[in-house]
Amino acid sequence: MALQIANPIVVAKIETLAKKTGLTKTAAVERAVDALLNERSIGQGSGAWDRFDAILAQIDLIPEMENQHDPLEWDDHGLPK
Repeated sequence: MALQIANPIVVAKIETLAKKTGLTKTAAVERAVDALLNERSIGQGSGAWDRFDAILAQIDLIPEMENQHDPLEWDDHGLPK
């Protein structure tokens, strides 16, 4: 479900946070919400393994590229030339 933020001050804060962190606006909001939930001890998991699992889940969303470029040339023995 989409979330619409009508308060222009809040939108500006999100844009500033995203620019300063290099994150997308969605990722910046997610991190801020997660930090507040963890600070209040109401998150579902605040351990290192939970964060690691979350990172792996994000990596799994990256599509495989069929035309990946390999800059190295390989010999018949599987070693770089």
